[in-house]
Amino acid sequence: MRKQLIGFIMIAIFALFVAGCGATTSEPTGNSVETGSSASDNAKDTLVIGLDDDPPQLDPHRSSAAVDRQTFQSIYNKLVDVNEELEIIPELAKEWKISEDGKTYTFILEEGVLFHDGTSFNAEAVKFNFDRMLDPEFGSPRKAEIDLVKEVKVVDEYTVDVILSEPFSPFLATLTDRAGMMVSPTAVEELGDDFSNQPVGTGPYKFVEREKQSHMALTRFEEYWREKPAIKEIVIKPFADANVRVTNIVSGDLDILNRIAFKDIETLKNNPDLTLLEQAPIGFEGIYLNMEKEVFKDQRVRQAINIAIDRNALAKVVFRDGVVPAVSPFAPSSWAAPNIEVPAADVEKAKALLAEAGVSNLQFTLSINPKPEEQQMGQMIQEMLKAVGITMDIELVEFGTMLEQLGTGDYEAARLGWSGRVDPDGNSYGRIDTDGPNNYSKYSNPTVDELLVKARVESDQATRAEYYREVADILWEEVPYVYLYHPKDYKVMKNNVKGFKHVPDSMIRTETMYFE
Repeated sequence: MRKQLIGFIMIAIFALFVAGCGATTSEPTGNSVETGSSASDNAKDTLVIGLDDDPPQLDPHRSSAAVDRQTFQSIYNKLVDVNEELEIIPELAKEWKISEDGKTYTFILEEGVLFHDGTSFNAEAVKFNFDRMLDPEFGSPRKAEIDLVKEVKVVDEYTVDVILSEPFSPFLATLTDRAGMMVSPTAVEELGDDFSNQPVGTGPYKFVEREKQSHMALTRFEEYWREKPAIKEIVIKPFADANVRVTNIVSGDLDILNRIAFKDIETLKNNPDLTLLEQAPIGFEGIYLNMEKEVFKDQRVRQAINIAIDRNALAKVVFRDGVVPAVSPFAPSSWAAPNIEVPAADVEKAKALLAEAGVSNLQFTLSINPKPEEQQMGQMIQEMLKAVGITMDIELVEFGTMLEQLGTGDYEAARLGWSGRVDPDGNSYGRIDTDGPNNYSKYSNPTVDELLVKARVESDQATRAEYYREVADILWEEVPYVYLYHPKDYKVMKNNVKGFKHVPDSMIRTETMYFE
């Protein structure tokens, strides 16, 4: 025990001296570093946003990267949105009705809304957008999110029926993200594939120009259907290096950051010129265990790994308490959160499970992203597993390569998470259902599949919550994925930036922001 204690102390000391860059989520990020021009030169008429990566895709129907969504909030409107309390609120659809059988959603649309190219937004435009996402030849990542849409009918100019093949309770929540973003039919037909480089929406700001790995410029849409934003221009700059990102917000070259390294929380919190906001998490981070590999086929081995990890130590040492220890895909703030307490590491029980499984000298490789915080965490977990007799090798793998390995199954264990969705279905179905597109663990449990489907068709939230809690209990027992923590969302901005609404989906909504 004395040797173990010394080992943990050394890891903790090491962690305090290493800089961090953030968690790895299963929506890709880019790799760019850019220093910005001072926002003060723009007479407070330009908001300069610093992002953690360069958005790879400006078409919401093609997007699969988390960082893309930050730019979309300014360019596009959605049919419905979500507020700070995670309630569904009207946007382009000013009201809606759901049929008694839960299959038909009738949307009453706002009138007098224009796309940035002058095209009118109406029911025909909504039908065009759904047809585009559902077209198998188009290959939209959104298709899997709305694949229960059977038909879209135009009732009149500003009324549209979206008919599902079966009830789907998370449907409205799905439309608060990219599946609900409306693009201009005219621009899509005229630009084709180049629409990704010249996006046209109905949002508060319209696209002006973009230089990849450098900046993106947006300008206020003067014919915006709601109250025009107070800020005239938006400049978005990518900074893959967390240290460069923070340097630029401290120096005054940036007005707001979408993401910070956990190591910088206290420094930014104590800076008198900055405001640091914290929001409860909805996503999760952890480790995929490839159940097709011999090393993880025995459930007792997976359980031993799960209980050998001290989640509270990781949260404190690596993440400076900027995360919440996790036991399931559902964060404590979710109405689907399970009744499972975060356990302390149990070395003796883990050893007993391995002995019961007849396993000795167990060894496997964990693939992690080559970011400082990831390496800190990997090294701590390595020591924790070593204490129960498991040798975990660490392999540094770039994010894109890791996604390829997960897709092909060419890995043993991988440190990858998910940015989170407002409905618990978005944090579970695609990742643990037998046929889920992101079920990288190759996990299959008919009972879990059945519970997930029941939760999708049930309209009563309390009943849905019970289904998800049953799912969480099973996942904790069978451990296809080791849930480690839920990252809190932090936004830092200059003190003169006002009007920011910190919604738990972590998006920067610019429409209501202004300078004081």
